[in-house]
Amino acid sequence: MEYNFREIEQRWQKYWQQREIYKVEEDPSKKPFYILDMFPYPSGAGLHVGHPLGYIASDIYSRYKRLSGFNVLHPMGYDAFGLPAEQYAIQTGQHPEITTEQNIRRYREQLDKIGFSYDWSREVRTCDPEYYHWTQWVFIKMFDSYYDTAKEKACPIDELMGHLNRFGTEGLHAACSEEVEITAAQWKTMGEKEQQEFLMNYRIAYMGDTMVNWCPYLGTVLANDEVSEGVSVRGGHPVEQRLMRQWCLRVSAYAERLLSGLDQVDWTDSLKETQRNWIGRSEGAEIHFELDRPEDPLTFTVFTTRADTVFGVTFMVLAPESELVQQVTTAGQKEAVEAYLQQTKHKTERERIADRRVSGVFTGACAINPLNGKRIPIWISDYVLAGYGTGAIMAVPAHDTRDFAFARHFDLPIVQVVVPEGEEATDPATWDDARDSKSGTMINSDFLNGLRVSAAIAKTKEYIAEKRLGRIKVNYRLRDAIFSRQRYWGEPFPVYYKDGIPYVLSEDRLPLVLPEVDAFLPTESGEPPLGRAKGWHTPEGYPYELSTMPGFAGSSAYYLRYMDPHNRKALVGKEKDEYWRHVDLYVGGTEHATGHLIYSRFWDKFLFDIGLVCEEEPFRKLVNQGMIQGRSNFVYRIKDTNRFVSFGLKDRYEVTPIHVDVNIVHNDRLDLDAFRAWRPEFATAGFELENGEYICGWAIEKMSKSMFNVVNPDDIVARYGADTLRLYEMFLGPLEQSKPWDTNGIDGVHRFLKRTWGLFYEQNSDKLRVDDAKPSAEELKSLHKLIRKVTQDIEQFSFNTSISAFMICVNELSALKTSSRSVLRPLLILLSAFAPHIAEELWHATAADDEEPESIVNAQWPQFKEEYLVEKSVTYPVSFNGKTRFTVALPADMDKAAVEAAVMASPEAAKWLEGKEPKRIIVVPGRIVNIVL
Repeated sequence: MEYNFREIEQRWQKYWQQREIYKVEEDPSKKPFYILDMFPYPSGAGLHVGHPLGYIASDIYSRYKRLSGFNVLHPMGYDAFGLPAEQYAIQTGQHPEITTEQNIRRYREQLDKIGFSYDWSREVRTCDPEYYHWTQWVFIKMFDSYYDTAKEKACPIDELMGHLNRFGTEGLHAACSEEVEITAAQWKTMGEKEQQEFLMNYRIAYMGDTMVNWCPYLGTVLANDEVSEGVSVRGGHPVEQRLMRQWCLRVSAYAERLLSGLDQVDWTDSLKETQRNWIGRSEGAEIHFELDRPEDPLTFTVFTTRADTVFGVTFMVLAPESELVQQVTTAGQKEAVEAYLQQTKHKTERERIADRRVSGVFTGACAINPLNGKRIPIWISDYVLAGYGTGAIMAVPAHDTRDFAFARHFDLPIVQVVVPEGEEATDPATWDDARDSKSGTMINSDFLNGLRVSAAIAKTKEYIAEKRLGRIKVNYRLRDAIFSRQRYWGEPFPVYYKDGIPYVLSEDRLPLVLPEVDAFLPTESGEPPLGRAKGWHTPEGYPYELSTMPGFAGSSAYYLRYMDPHNRKALVGKEKDEYWRHVDLYVGGTEHATGHLIYSRFWDKFLFDIGLVCEEEPFRKLVNQGMIQGRSNFVYRIKDTNRFVSFGLKDRYEVTPIHVDVNIVHNDRLDLDAFRAWRPEFATAGFELENGEYICGWAIEKMSKSMFNVVNPDDIVARYGADTLRLYEMFLGPLEQSKPWDTNGIDGVHRFLKRTWGLFYEQNSDKLRVDDAKPSAEELKSLHKLIRKVTQDIEQFSFNTSISAFMICVNELSALKTSSRSVLRPLLILLSAFAPHIAEELWHATAADDEEPESIVNAQWPQFKEEYLVEKSVTYPVSFNGKTRFTVALPADMDKAAVEAAVMASPEAAKWLEGKEPKRIIVVPGRIVNIVL
């Protein structure tokens, strides 16, 4: 009987869907297990073969856990808001809701073809008002909360107002944008508007002035990952740094908890380290410096982790966007400073961090070192960031590589701080360079003499605090999240303005639904697209916020909504959250390490603080899949002709390599007719062939439409079947590694499935070969080797080696002509996690005559039994003087004396002894017998 994968896969996909096989309900009698794929954005291009890699891995694990008796939640949905859909709407005039719906239908069709075990009854879409109702609800809760640094949790803003009413800011422990001191009397004399503005300094969701990536052409703020080399990733439009008033989330308040929480999760060390570096905890001191301008005094603060090096400060540097720039720049330097600011405004902070080129400009002003009274010139450079510390640094070039490079570039002094009788407070390599420079000098550090570095740092911090020259402080690199986008296609803010002050809607007015607009562009006056909406105000006439929320708003808590997607009264019901608790396994790309994963963890911790969720960490185990790269193919056109020469002949001519669509190439052989039909200019192409074939060149590159190396999974499914695609993607290599897509090996995987089919059916017949014969020891050994291997591999996410194990087992069982139902049906259960369609087909076909089979999805994972792998006999190689002459099979439990006696009694031994008496007989039990003559 032929393996008709098309018919088989369509039949069982329909079966699973009609019977809602993958639908899951909370079941207290079963242990829950929650498996999640990172939220996909449904682009118009659909899936290419790289996208399903992580989905296939999570699906294998989901099926395995379900077969192992767990109640598995495995949902899917769509991160449906975003810039691509909006830009397409601007270009075509088509509403992004329409194109998003079309893209989702396309994604769903492709996902269904691959046979994933998703519970589609729990599907969520961020653009659905029923979904973003709860995003708006969380925003309101954040607006109405502040972070109590003593309790280390979010608390109601009403509690903070009560404290202000009684004590002012005295004794207030609250994360804030700016340290401010007021008395209770001052608070009480404020009007409502003034009080609301003051509270904005403490709210977790707040409005603040912040530097953003502003794209004038797109009319919106862009995230760092939407900008590259000063232009937007989408469209390549210029982007500049601009100070704007934006909605922000006080993520920085949770920095320490985000750090400590990493000890509670099963993530890779590299991913944890990436997050630790992004959060960037550093202990140090803030030091006050005064501007050397007695007639117009100004004090500003710098943060340093090496307070002991303050004696080595030779200049100071301000971030270009620091408000201090305008305050300190002298008239004579104003023109030069303005030119430099224009130069740096097109670089994102991420690009500035990575850029090691030195640039800067002198402000014309100097500050006074508070510890030794020396004048210090103040410069501006883009290697200093406004969002880290105070946006101003004290530069100690002998102790910092970037300061050193800056000093060398601008010929500034380099001073080494030494502590006599202690150790040098520097990196020796840096100081070797400094001593060679003409300006390198060494100074003592006064009261630090004789102290080692750690003691010197502590002593300096104590001195600074004692003399009120600053304060000891822990600082974090983590910034508050900018939460506004000047776009249309995003969640509306549940915010209205009364007398210019923002207020949030009452919860009974949610969701605030995205309005219709006549165009998706900013208004003529520069307002965001929502400024075009008619009647965009409350029933009382107060205008709504015109910005929308960013993409990460809807994706930060989607995992919670999957637990309870149809609940109209809460984001997630308490009983549902307490049952599922957290995501047990999260599969996705490393590109989300410093964006989505930070924001989701912050979001979850806030919801934990307000009592909505029962656990602080949302994702218990995280697995990052690698990237599937494209395998590009090339044809070689002979210069100034329309003739193409095969790869092996190209060196005979002057040729131009041209990317060719990989879908018209098979095993590097070009389909000549398809090539001529591919593009009009190739319709009359001629070819020089090798052995009657055109061989293409190839290279491994990023999968991209511009390189014509995008492979559509639909084409693979149509040609080989979904089960082949699933197996092949896992067979390409270790899950976490990037690897090239190469269709040259897919035939071998497809042949394996045909061999598996051949185990069950007579050749060229629809007669089953399956019976109730008692399995032999060899058959049980082969099966249980497979059970052990596949179980271990799935637990370790080593799916590629599982495929190899399946191939070995099928070959062994084929050689043994296995027909035993008690061997073949457990094999199918194992295979069903990887290739569910063929396994379901054969599972039903091999059911006993008196049995009404359920879906294989509801079967039980086979249990490995060690006893079947215990060898009953051992085959001994028998050597004479070190050369193997024959083998003999003996019982495995036979002792050395018995082995020796049995070997010596064999006819083969008599032949090689030739009547001689052996000088020595060496027996290694279970291994070898060597007879020395």
